Amino acid sequence: MESTKIKSNNMFKTLKDIFGYKNIMQTPRITKVIVSTGVGSTKDKDKVKLIPERLAKITGQKPAQRAAKKSIATFKLREGDIVGYAVTLRGQRMHAFLDKLLNVVLPRTRDFKGINRTSIDEMGNLTIGIKEHTIFPETSDEELRNVFGLSITITTTANTREEAEKLFEEMGVPFKKKEENK
Repeated sequence: MESTKIKSNNMFKTLKDIFGYKNIMQTPRITKVIVSTGVGSTKDKDKVKLIPERLAKITGQKPAQRAAKKSIATFKLREGDIVGYAVTLRGQRMHAFLDKLLNVVLPRTRDFKGINRTSIDEMGNLTIGIKEHTIFPETSDEELRNVFGLSITITTTANTREEAEKLFEEMGVPFKKKEENK
């Protein structure tokens, strides 16, 4: 826990110079990480059972089911059917997941050139889409036919997009170079 405190002090010093903070509590921080996935239009019972198991291995926490709010006849979807799973991480699990994401998972991604800066919304939250869950070290590469994608949203207390961008840069999020963003 001491390294997190030292890192937050360094972030405060850096962000204080840029944004003129007077108190360390003004510094934006990460509140939660949400990892979610959809089951898609699959009716394969094995894949529907596999998704929460793999998501639990990846995050270290049991995922919550997300049910359909309305029936949509065109998609053969009924109200209450499971349409996805989500995990909300906070505290120590959140920090461990972010460390693994930034230092292990993203470098393992094939043809990874960085995260686009436009992935940060106006409220200061970063959303990353991952096409294949197999880049996480906890998943076995044996079953390559049952591959699903994930959405990872990192929620912050930043007031503006610029504050969030500097916070993520200080954390070590690998963004694309400014010239490549255009």
